[in-house]
Amino acid sequence: MYDFDRNGTMSFEEFVELNKFLLKVQHAFSDLERGRGYLVPDNVYEALVKIGFSLDSPAFYTVCESFDQNKNGRLRLDDFISLCIFLQSARNLFNSFDTAKQGRITLDLNQFIFCTANCRI
Repeated sequence: MYDFDRNGTMSFEEFVELNKFLLKVQHAFSDLERGRGYLVPDNVYEALVKIGFSLDSPAFYTVCESFDQNKNGRLRLDDFISLCIFLQSARNLFNSFDTAKQGRITLDLNQFIFCTANCRI
């Protein structure tokens, strides 16, 4: 996700960026978990906005359901980190296809398969 030059290793600068991202995720979680040790969907949405992710309702509820390991409507820190890593990876991949920076892309089947294979966790 933060191997920006895609050389298979992580430089110090890439590691620093990864660490910044993970700290941002952890702080967003900590700010909203209110001593419970988990976030409910409303808190997840608010935390994602703090991190810089803006999803519509269908996308939001789909990722929440996908990363809710216990299927109880609560995301623990590890679930939330996994969700954020997925979203950041998906955003990075999307941006690589959105060269005109219009917020929309068109994919053929091969590109779609490439994308889905690269966004698995």
